[in-house]
Amino acid sequence: MSFNLFDIANSGVRAQSQLLQTTSKNIANVNTEGYVRERTEFTTMIDNQVGRGETYRLLDQFAQKQLNRDTSNKAFFDQFVGDANRIDSLFSEQSNSLSTSINSFFNNIQESLNQPSSTVARSLVMTDAENFLDQMKRLSGIVSEQKKTINDQLDIFSDEANNLIQNISKLNSDIVAVHGSRNEADASSLYNERDKAIRDLSELVDIETLDGPNGEKQVYLGTGQALVMENGTFNLFSTNGDPDPNFKQLRLDVQDGKAVPLEIDTNKLKGKIGGLLAFRDDVLVPAQSQLGQMGLAFADSFNQQNRLGMDANGELGSDLFTIPTVNGLAYQANTGASTMTATLEAGQGKDMPASDFVITYTSATTVEIQAIDNKGQAVGTASTANVVAGVIDSSTITSGESFGLQLNVAGAANAGDEFQVKLNSQAAEKIELATNRPESLALSSPIRTANDINNISDASISPGSVSDVTSGGFSSPPPALANGDISLLKTANPNEYQITDGNGTTTFTITPPAENMLAQAGAPYDAYGFDFNIEGLPATGDTFTLEFNTGGFDDNRNGLKLAGLQSEELVRQNVVASASADNLQTFNQAYAGIVTDIGVVTNQAQTNGAAFEALAAQSEAWYESLSGVNLDEEAANLLRFQQSYAASAQVLATARTVFDTLLGAAR
Repeated sequence: MSFNLFDIANSGVRAQSQLLQTTSKNIANVNTEGYVRERTEFTTMIDNQVGRGETYRLLDQFAQKQLNRDTSNKAFFDQFVGDANRIDSLFSEQSNSLSTSINSFFNNIQESLNQPSSTVARSLVMTDAENFLDQMKRLSGIVSEQKKTINDQLDIFSDEANNLIQNISKLNSDIVAVHGSRNEADASSLYNERDKAIRDLSELVDIETLDGPNGEKQVYLGTGQALVMENGTFNLFSTNGDPDPNFKQLRLDVQDGKAVPLEIDTNKLKGKIGGLLAFRDDVLVPAQSQLGQMGLAFADSFNQQNRLGMDANGELGSDLFTIPTVNGLAYQANTGASTMTATLEAGQGKDMPASDFVITYTSATTVEIQAIDNKGQAVGTASTANVVAGVIDSSTITSGESFGLQLNVAGAANAGDEFQVKLNSQAAEKIELATNRPESLALSSPIRTANDINNISDASISPGSVSDVTSGGFSSPPPALANGDISLLKTANPNEYQITDGNGTTTFTITPPAENMLAQAGAPYDAYGFDFNIEGLPATGDTFTLEFNTGGFDDNRNGLKLAGLQSEELVRQNVVASASADNLQTFNQAYAGIVTDIGVVTNQAQTNGAAFEALAAQSEAWYESLSGVNLDEEAANLLRFQQSYAASAQVLATARTVFDTLLGAAR
């Protein structure tokens, strides 16, 4: 009996000692990050003795996977919102508003109209033009700096992810070595370390895990690509830019480069890396493209209208702004030797959408022009064009539209070669003033009209409008009408007029009303680049004249058209729009659209971020309720196991006393 009692007491002491050891371990690791609390349970052996104890971690894999998913989502929005808030504040700040600069610029144009001969008034216009460009460059420059920061962060996060992936793979190998052996229970720290590495990886990217053989964990991206596989193999992230080295993309390279890199769908990528890329693609890229698009439309429209006027020196107007030229970015897979540059075709500013473009050679002399969105996906239908004398523009388009692009190519291209054109994203920082001379502001019209003093009727000739100064109606230098003054005489026949200038005298009949008289007169007058109307009913013999506006210093007719650009819709909204849609907007509307788009995206992210933060907190509480160390519970267990240990020790002492008594009786 004493031997049975001794064995029972001895097994009880060992069992309670193991329980105390497990409890002590839990208490000691209460603040250890990633620690999963443990429990020891025993089986009953013969003679009611306590069997060998088994220690295991208290872990619910469903709770763990849900926590990893919610951690990825929370990290995504934390990263996105933190970055987007800065840009949102920057663009919505009144002192940074381009609308303020635009309005000041046009206000000073209005002032110059009141004093067209004032050099001071013209100087204020040029100063505001420079302020507008500086403001636009500053905003675009900040966006460019953010892009550079994202490239640096992407490299850092990718290195962190790669280190974690390799660590998980190594821990898998270590776990396989002890799996199923007596040492497995003592290797719980390996499991804890691996779980922590997996959770840390979930903060960077969205992942899913599967249980492999021998205790391994296989890790996959949420988009399906494998990161950690069986037998210690793994894939790593890499970053590069093709075709733009300054626009890094995330790729997944098979270990040792044994396979072609796998493209990753960043639209579904969560975690900090996903938030970083989403911020760049959904906020920075559209904002910078829209800034550049607005700047190009602004500069082009003013250049075109200023060219139609006459400056303070009596010369035909010239460009006020310099439109930039950018290099086309060749893809690494190109096999030809062609190079490409891109700029805005003069007068096509309103055709330019806020997008980048991919130019694909379908043969050595034909290309496709495809607009792409902020994520590089095709938008709308590709246009086709011929390459004529190294130029691709609206005149060489065979189907679709040119989008306002003028492409200059050199060298031989092969079919399949591709170039990416990022004119908009670079334009805002590269548009410059072509001149800072206030005299270059062309406020006057180069033509003037008059009614003959001897006219009988009240009919009059309109001031006239200029549409082109290069088509043949003007000569320069010196500026003048190429064919001299024009005289228009009303004949006795209904709707018949006689026109006289350097080309001779021609009689023609109009279709009422008497509008666009030169166009109705036909060649060569319809190609002069200007026209006029006759208002009222002229009498037979009434004469009207048109001449070059020599010395028109106080004339502000072209200035009125420059001022009118403020309310004209000159900025394209979408690549694709229905025929009946209003697809253009004013400069102020365009900038308001940029600010609104950033604000809407940021606000949506803040709302979603708050929701996922709450979900992550719930998942954390669910996970910790089972796997976290509760000091109150462990303290209670400690007291209970101490009492059990003391009781077993007392039984052991009693067994010894009985054994000693029996021995004494046997003597």
